[in-house]
Amino acid sequence: MAKRRLGQILVDLGYLNEDQLWDILEEQKQSPGEVIGRVAVRMGLIGESQLGEALAEQWGMQVVNIKETTISPKVLDLVPETMASIYKIMPISLKNNVLTVAMADPQNIAALDDLRNFLGYDVRGAVSNPADIQAAIERFYADKQESIEDVINSLENDDDLGEDRTANRGYDLASLEEMADAAPIRKLLNMVLLLAIKDQASDIHFEPFEDEFKIRVRADGVLYEMVPPPRHLANAIVSRVKIMANLDIAERRLPQDGRIELNVGGNTVDLRVSVLPTLFGESVVLRVLDRTVVQLDLNKVGMDPNTLSRFRLMIRRPNGIVLVTGPTGSGKTTTLYSALNELNEIQTKIITTEDPVEYEIFGLVQIPVNPDIDVTFANVLRAILRHDPDIILVGEIRDYETAEIAVQSALTGHLVFSTLHTNDAPSAVTRLRDMGIPPFLITASVESILAQRLVRKICVECRTQFEPSDELLMELQLPLAQARKYKFYYGRGCQRCNNTGYKGRCGMYELMDVNDDIRDLIVSDATVDEMRAMARTQGMTTLREAGLKLIFDGITTIDEVVRETVMEGVE
Repeated sequence: MAKRRLGQILVDLGYLNEDQLWDILEEQKQSPGEVIGRVAVRMGLIGESQLGEALAEQWGMQVVNIKETTISPKVLDLVPETMASIYKIMPISLKNNVLTVAMADPQNIAALDDLRNFLGYDVRGAVSNPADIQAAIERFYADKQESIEDVINSLENDDDLGEDRTANRGYDLASLEEMADAAPIRKLLNMVLLLAIKDQASDIHFEPFEDEFKIRVRADGVLYEMVPPPRHLANAIVSRVKIMANLDIAERRLPQDGRIELNVGGNTVDLRVSVLPTLFGESVVLRVLDRTVVQLDLNKVGMDPNTLSRFRLMIRRPNGIVLVTGPTGSGKTTTLYSALNELNEIQTKIITTEDPVEYEIFGLVQIPVNPDIDVTFANVLRAILRHDPDIILVGEIRDYETAEIAVQSALTGHLVFSTLHTNDAPSAVTRLRDMGIPPFLITASVESILAQRLVRKICVECRTQFEPSDELLMELQLPLAQARKYKFYYGRGCQRCNNTGYKGRCGMYELMDVNDDIRDLIVSDATVDEMRAMARTQGMTTLREAGLKLIFDGITTIDEVVRETVMEGVE
């Protein structure tokens, strides 16, 4: 760890005086995310070479001038282009099993741990100019950009990993560990993980079948298949994942859960690992939790201004239940985290219970659920109430017991956030009723219900206007004459969006305020349609209407909205 502050080192080296250091610190307050060295360079008080020298002094590293360094092809082969670009490093030399890499950001010490894990070598850092490193990556890797296909071809041609050699090894643990540690296996897995993170994927699937071992990646809510590796290497690849997640490679009969922490580009990326025994071997799914992809800010979740202002009023209420509903993967957790982030003030005690805790937020007391030892939502919720909370988040209301305690918490002066799996906002009332909560308790506790869906956004690089057919327009349930007044777009497909026509996702929202009119309908056992009709007269935008606005604004396609919304959304 660094023993001295960078500013003091710059002063000791004679590159700054005390007054200049104070000026830099004042300037840094205006841009809190910027490190002091970069502020000093931006202000023109020091140069890149002087900053490099100070960083080397701070972290006990050598300074390397890449422009004057000869790098052998064998060293370059150790670090794939994807890894060099993402971590902003350049391999310099390999001596006595120690790989030296030049780093654009030597303060990112966690990256060295990732590289040791990925590459299987002792990795040491050196300091170099960030611009020189970027130029070196572009120069040295110009003709070395490997694809997944290249790595898989090299796997198939590897004598030690050939089918004949691996078939005789069975499940001998020593040889399985040796295979999992083989450089080609590491290289394949490194490339899959880094490409998935680069493409902002949410999940990575490794799936064994009788004659094939599939690798699929979920990006923007849709699964895409990668080129499958040889079937006989399934055990080695799964074992490599288990080693990285500190799981038991000898246990192949029971499900296992673990996590892998990476530090990509200075940002922590958490991979939640789940291993499941199947008919043809172990299936592995990695959930990618990347804070840089998910922005926990209500202004950025995609609500229209009217819905956003109404939702902000509802989350500021002193007590009651605020429900967010939608299917798995519709962004409910992100919306709730964004709301809590906004309410996270020093005078407010916020406690959450989640399964699992997806993102750690400073200032929140977060409790993971563990049903194996009877740490359930209901049991944790009872304990939370003895911790003097102002706001409580219950990850999901799954049963009568949890629903009942959530209602009681709301009635005793707490603001409770939670999620339900229902198709739209009015259906949440029916779901609570079906769980056994009496209508009078629902009307007394539930303040608002937000239903949401995620649709893919048209890629801005290849967005193209087109004339939809009458059949396609009829899917929207609008009069053709009215629909023809608008412009419609789709994505042709380009390199930026991997030829899918879509890049990124945005939300559609339906917010129902449980006011006195809705409460009267709940008590009188009204249908979902009656509640929806009443809410619409009071200004509620349905999911389908929110989707139509996104289509007419050229943000998404007709297909996406029709796929994610039900027909009764528009009368």
